[in-house]
Amino acid sequence: MDDLHNKKCIPCKGGIPAFDIKEIHKYLKKVDGWDVKEKKEIYFLEKNFIFNSFLESKKFVDEVSKISETEGHHPDIIFGWGYAKIQIFTHKIKGLVESDFILAAKINKIKF
Repeated sequence: MDDLHNKKCIPCKGGIPAFDIKEIHKYLKKVDGWDVKEKKEIYFLEKNFIFNSFLESKKFVDEVSKISETEGHHPDIIFGWGYAKIQIFTHKIKGLVESDFILAAKINKIKF
């Protein structure tokens, strides 16, 4: 678990339980800057990124998109002038699993 960014996301086909809050906090320690949020009893990861322009925000989102396609795991992205907000969870099980933290770790490696 120490090198989550070196692991590969495993597509979820459902039928597995989402992490409980104890397991979430164990993994959260490995992805700097990410917060755990809850909405309608669904836990997700969220991180806000700040940039100096719209083009920098878009460039970052493009990099996130490339990683997401490679990993087959797609976050929710909101972005505009000088910011991007990334939210990650496994839609199929409405919660968090290791692949969500792997994706967060890979996003953290983007240089901007």
